Amino acid sequence: MNQKNCHPREITAFRGAGDLASGIALRLWRSGYRVILSELPCPLCIRRSVAFANAVYEGHMAVEGIESILIHDIAEAETIWAEDKIPLLIDPDISQIKELNPSVIIDARIMKSYRDDSHLSDAPLVIGLGPGFVAGENAHAVIETNRGHDLGRVFWKGSAEPDTGTPGMIGGEGPKRVQKAPASGIFTPKVEIGDFVKEGDLLALVGDTEIRSPLTGMVRGVIYPGIFVNKGLKIMDIDPRGERRYCFTASDKANALGGSVLEAILTWNVRESARQ
Repeated sequence: MNQKNCHPREITAFRGAGDLASGIALRLWRSGYRVILSELPCPLCIRRSVAFANAVYEGHMAVEGIESILIHDIAEAETIWAEDKIPLLIDPDISQIKELNPSVIIDARIMKSYRDDSHLSDAPLVIGLGPGFVAGENAHAVIETNRGHDLGRVFWKGSAEPDTGTPGMIGGEGPKRVQKAPASGIFTPKVEIGDFVKEGDLLALVGDTEIRSPLTGMVRGVIYPGIFVNKGLKIMDIDPRGERRYCFTASDKANALGGSVLEAILTWNVRESARQ
């Protein structure tokens, strides 16, 4: 598909480019929207094989055949779009991206607490993912991110469920599948995303402290090697389902949220047309 000939005029901007944001970006890009992503100077996402955020470290990142390119100035965005690729800028407060006057800002940082740096005036449509957003206060629409009956539901009033503090169940495992740093120090992985591990296998070192797998499964997420991590930070994810392709494709949750964001945008556009 030649994106140059089918983009709607509006620009959709993302705060955050982790695995959930990237799955949503894929859905919008394939639907013909121009997408631009913002990230931190040192992203802490662990599902790097399906996160455009990895472009911060590598300069580029492909997810399901769609490539994102790290840019250093907002003026480069048009060139990247012309190449049928997604520009990513280190611009945490999206001050530079706002110069493009995006029609939609999608806050996909998944911060889980009230966001006082998100404002209705940031764009004609501001969409907030998960806890931390209240429709009508710091976002126009809020999308439920908690696994369960309401996953992906779009709220035009109220908010998503509060953060449970517990990872969602996958393959019968919840907290056990997510590894957190047992201490503060330099992170050195001993496995790679896509590797099969057994219970007790050495996964990584944080400083001199070992991390061993509490279960058998596939390594689905590993934070970027060689960075300093604080104690308690999520650094690895083991998928007990053991399906290697799940490590390299957008998750069911990311796909669901992508459909929800698309619904929110289309609903908003219909409502705006009716007002005119």
